Amino acid sequence: MEATISRNPAISIELLLLFLLATLWGGSYTFIKLGVATIPPITLIAGRTAIAGLLLLLIMRWRGVLLPADVATWRRFAFQACLNSVVPWTLIAWAERSVDAGLATILNSTSPIFTFLLTLAMAHRETQTPRKLLGVVLGMAGICLIVGVQAFESLGRELVAQLAIVAATICYAGAAVFSRGFKGLDPMAPAAGSLICGAAVLIPFSIVMERPWTLAPSATSLLALLGLAIFSTAFALVIYFRLIDTLGSVGTTAQAYLRVPIGVALGVLLLGEHLSATAWAGLSCVVVGVAAMAIPPRK
Repeated sequence: MEATISRNPAISIELLLLFLLATLWGGSYTFIKLGVATIPPITLIAGRTAIAGLLLLLIMRWRGVLLPADVATWRRFAFQACLNSVVPWTLIAWAERSVDAGLATILNSTSPIFTFLLTLAMAHRETQTPRKLLGVVLGMAGICLIVGVQAFESLGRELVAQLAIVAATICYAGAAVFSRGFKGLDPMAPAAGSLICGAAVLIPFSIVMERPWTLAPSATSLLALLGLAIFSTAFALVIYFRLIDTLGSVGTTAQAYLRVPIGVALGVLLLGEHLSATAWAGLSCVVVGVAAMAIPPRK
């Protein structure tokens, strides 16, 4: 009993961070939608990675934390950048020029499914349990109940863009599994290292393909870029790498299910929207599903 009680505060902190991560990444779809209105997708994501990476480097310098110097770790940073930022963020930014932010959120919320399947195929990476499988199923059921069938009415109209978001989701799942290899590092190190690598790849592509010096972005798009870089990237990635170490890959990607309920809750509180009975049932499924995937089993 004493061991269980002493462990509860730590669990509470991790679940609070999971909720915060879901909020930060849930807001990223709105930031992206506002950003790509006047900033092309590659340039937007190049700016996102560069600003966030520099911010984390400044914070690390202030904290006295150094980045690893060995080539092997930087190769892992570069691979992580491709899986977690360069490819998926560019695909989502491109897709959101024609796909609604809400639908992008819904499609991207399936990342725990792919993470579960990947970790199941690589059983030595992380132990899977029937409880986690139940959490995956409940989470997806909850999403369907919350958004309703009408949310998918446009599914298929922009098939290529929607498939791009699904491909980005699969990249996120691979990144979550691969991130377990960064255990022992300060959470800011892989976050900053992967962002620097991502910026190094994206900035040349932005210069060649989109000529950013010729753009005239709106103030709204620039503010969205700053919000995306500071809150939904720099701050969020530090939390992400910590949770990968404490909750595991499936438990961390469970925050994908929380993005939609958070959006619904903000609509109720700030916009006076109303939830149907099925939506409340969906929220219940999501909460139980996330708990099943995120809370460590008793020893």
